[in-house]
Amino acid sequence: NGDLTEVYVPTKKDESVRDYLRMYEDSKTDLKRVKQRLLHFLLRRRLRYTEGKNWTQKHKAWIRSLEMEYPIDQETLSEYLSQIADLEERCQRIACRIEEIAEGEEYRNRVAALKAFKGIETLIALSLIVEICDFRRFAAASQFMAFLGLVPSERSSGNKRRLGGITKAGNSHLRKLLVQSAWHYQSYQATSARLMKRRVGLESSLVSYAN
Repeated sequence: NGDLTEVYVPTKKDESVRDYLRMYEDSKTDLKRVKQRLLHFLLRRRLRYTEGKNWTQKHKAWIRSLEMEYPIDQETLSEYLSQIADLEERCQRIACRIEEIAEGEEYRNRVAALKAFKGIETLIALSLIVEICDFRRFAAASQFMAFLGLVPSERSSGNKRRLGGITKAGNSHLRKLLVQSAWHYQSYQATSARLMKRRVGLESSLVSYAN
């Protein structure tokens, strides 16, 4: 009777890659939290960096040069710096592996097509592929938006219709990545050399649509 909705079942490979990408995002979140904890620790000691932005090479050198009043504070600082170094190395290693996965035969062409869009690099492109799997499931953009929870919530009664914030239902991981990408289309930006390089060899119709 047409009452059933077909559900796409991802392949085992897609599931494995999806979990790997989510693990990478978790590692980046862990790195961000450790950095915040270190900054809060320094603020409690009334140590504030005033020479520019945090986590530049100059800022990191400033942190490493600090000499704390008490030995236990120096040990705490060293432990935080060690955690940050380990997590940075892990994230860099995983990011390189993600580039290798994206170059695999089953993903290469689709990743290249998605990277034609502003704000979409390898991570987001590959995440879209393994999280969505088959884009043909969505006949219209509105269906895709509902799937990601990017449509306004509604509380209506009788003749009254009340719209609220987005529902945030569905895939929160993918929704966060797409919101990051969308910022690149908020205002006009000239095509960068990096983006032009990503578009080399792609069909003109795809590049035109991505603009």
